[in-house]
Amino acid sequence: MLLTVVAFIVALGVLIAVHEWGHYRVAVACGVKVLRYSVGFGKPLLRWVGKKSGTEYVIAALPLGGYVRMLDEREGEVRPEEKHLAFNNQPLRSRAAIVAAGPAANLLLAVALLAVVNWVGTNEPAARLAAPPEGTLLHQAGIQSGDWVQRASVGGKEWQPVRALGDLRWLVTTAAIEGETLQLEVAVQEHGAARVVPLDLASLQQKEPDAAFFDKVGLQGAWSRPVIEEVVAGGPAEKAGLQKGDVLLSIDGQAAQDGAQARAAIRASGASGRVEPQAWAVERAGRRLNLRVQPEIVPGKDGQAATARVNAFIGSQPEMVLVRHGFWDGLSAGVHKTWELSSMTLRMMGRMLIGQASLKNISGPLTIADYAGKSASMGLVQYLSFLALISISLGVLNLLPLPVLDGGHLMYYLWEGLTGRSVSDVWAERLQRAGVAVILLMMSVAFFNDINRLWG
Repeated sequence: MLLTVVAFIVALGVLIAVHEWGHYRVAVACGVKVLRYSVGFGKPLLRWVGKKSGTEYVIAALPLGGYVRMLDEREGEVRPEEKHLAFNNQPLRSRAAIVAAGPAANLLLAVALLAVVNWVGTNEPAARLAAPPEGTLLHQAGIQSGDWVQRASVGGKEWQPVRALGDLRWLVTTAAIEGETLQLEVAVQEHGAARVVPLDLASLQQKEPDAAFFDKVGLQGAWSRPVIEEVVAGGPAEKAGLQKGDVLLSIDGQAAQDGAQARAAIRASGASGRVEPQAWAVERAGRRLNLRVQPEIVPGKDGQAATARVNAFIGSQPEMVLVRHGFWDGLSAGVHKTWELSSMTLRMMGRMLIGQASLKNISGPLTIADYAGKSASMGLVQYLSFLALISISLGVLNLLPLPVLDGGHLMYYLWEGLTGRSVSDVWAERLQRAGVAVILLMMSVAFFNDINRLWG
């Protein structure tokens, strides 16, 4: 719990500080006097004043936002000798640059974080696939247990190398959201002769890349040997004589191709609500053993079918690969990934707006805090990746053309640039109210989704 709180506060602090720093630095560069730079709201915890600039720097108690207060005739009296330093007296291009600098800083931070992740490298499961369940897209395409995915192409575009399972999941997600066919170059051996396999992701009615979507695709995970890794005391597996290290060969004559396929077969055997004792063949210390295993039934919830379990984990650690880039390749990949994630975020928002994607995709602070804690517990690289993703989301969200957001102010400046006059006070007030209403609605949906995800 403590790690989750600390990771969440650090994440918010960094992202907000960088966002406001973008506004601050460009404002100073444009000759605007900055009165206060605040990270957080409420009671100040730390406060100091710059000797040369006179800017008051504040770290406040409530880390859910921040602001940069600039000299502005609309917010108070400005001395005649300082009028040229006021924000409202700056040319349109300067005001637009100051407003856009916050989201831009978040996107640049994401590029930097992803570049660091690429330079350090991550250990990921290799792109060797477990047997896809029957009826899924991968099964229909002829993918078999142990197949290696070497390259992939979205919509017939440039072929991209697939070095790890994470690369493949990302390409599947991209193709699904774009409604394109994904072509896979697949080989039986890691560097063997390859065949091209098309996946018609557009044929799936569900386009949201959640767990149910990947179940329909059949992307269950990486290939692993069907070895018994853990046996729970007193469970069906122990009662049948299974031991850690046993290699599962078959269940009722059906060959065990990999860990994921074996686990799925066991669960599916209880769909009818009852299951007969199963004939298991295992290999132990070079000898073949035949055992009788009686799985126990787990009733289904919310109308779902019952499943079976044996209280043992089947499946070895999948083969891992180190995904690492050189300096320029890592930086380029960081830029490319930031662009792709930003574009995908915008597309998902657009689809939610027209009803083609569920509002359940909106996450609030509780979900973000949960993911912050989980990523931090997995290591620095995973936490930096999480920060990059949230930074992109914050940057893109703030560019939306909603009053009270940076994108809303940019929308006003676009109007001013096209018409030569600023938005009237009456319309500015109306749009402000509408923007606040939309933001409150989004926050309510996000909070409701958080409650359902974490405690539903």
